[in-house]
Amino acid sequence: MIGVLVTFMQPEKFDRSTIARIADELRGPFEGMAGLRFKSFTLDEDGVQARNFYVWDDEEKARSFFTKEIVDKVTGIYGVPPKIEYLDIVGFVDNSGT
Repeated sequence: MIGVLVTFMQPEKFDRSTIARIADELRGPFEGMAGLRFKSFTLDEDGVQARNFYVWDDEEKARSFFTKEIVDKVTGIYGVPPKIEYLDIVGFVDNSGT
């Protein structure tokens, strides 16, 4: 498994309702996506960083998703380019089934 942290940062605060709307509008294509285990849309406490966290089955699927076209698209949606970090998941706890 591999995690991907996608961070959008701007000097002004993101509007929470805007981030919630983005999450609602964009969730559909991710539901049932091959290779994607989880995706979360988040906003930090200060409201200046919107972060999306993905958990993928493998690195190849994760890296192949983040094409230039996808990066350009999300830059347009969030208004700032993302910082994309790939994280080796060395342990994982999933309580969703309990």
